[in-house]
Amino acid sequence: MTLRKPDWLKIKFSDPGRLTEIKGMLRRLSLNTVCEEAACPNMMECFGRKTATFMILGRNCTRNCRFCNIHGGTPDPVDEQEPEHVAEAAAELGLKHVVVTSVTRDDLADGGAGHFARVIEALAPMQVTVEVLIPDFQGDREALARVVQAGPHIVNHNVETVPRLYPQVRPQAKYERSLQLLAEVKSLSSGVYTKSGFMLGLGETEDEVIAVLDDLRSVDCDVLTIGQYLAPSKEHYPVAEYVHPDVFSKYQDLAHDMGFVHAVAGPLVRSSYHADEFAISED
Repeated sequence: MTLRKPDWLKIKFSDPGRLTEIKGMLRRLSLNTVCEEAACPNMMECFGRKTATFMILGRNCTRNCRFCNIHGGTPDPVDEQEPEHVAEAAAELGLKHVVVTSVTRDDLADGGAGHFARVIEALAPMQVTVEVLIPDFQGDREALARVVQAGPHIVNHNVETVPRLYPQVRPQAKYERSLQLLAEVKSLSSGVYTKSGFMLGLGETEDEVIAVLDDLRSVDCDVLTIGQYLAPSKEHYPVAEYVHPDVFSKYQDLAHDMGFVHAVAGPLVRSSYHADEFAISED
């Protein structure tokens, strides 16, 4: 049975002219955004704010997470000009905070870590803070070190859901490996903030959510996002529940009490939603 979306998930309409303008710039520079590829519900608002999360390393992912709208299939060739194009787009948009993510590229020897680093380095001369939302690099510490040593301000890696649901929701990922990645970022650089996030509405229990919060704090994760899972299509993992905003507020308050430096929870919250607000507040 398909659940009816509640009123609190209705999206406010924003300026379509800004949307068209930014999409045109992205096409001109041969850039992708996770905003478009993942069908993010906040795309209109974020594009209207001149914010976007650049998605590097092509449009095709080597994994098959059942919640995700990113395409699977044969990976795209790596665009060697992409780092400079991301920097050019960030300058054109007048960004102060740049978020860069990617598809998962298990086909590449370093999982794309070197390309991430080159994007970070291309942004270095600009007066911006840089946040990267990275895959797990299959646990390759050297690949992770290459990214961290390039000097991002925030390293984000999402756990996505509670460990019990991994076999059904993201079978090619490992919960413990994701926690280890967040811990290793801190061991590689004491000055970088770590960030993670997960979704509600997949069938998790309150006790499981609290356990994830405990696990993230145990690896000194600084920033947390929690949002509502919205199935991109009938072929994706089904929504088990539309969680009330009051429940999100409760988890947000709990996260602050547990010591997260910054925590945002709400039905429409996504990893990069208003990410600039934390970065600027810590400037």
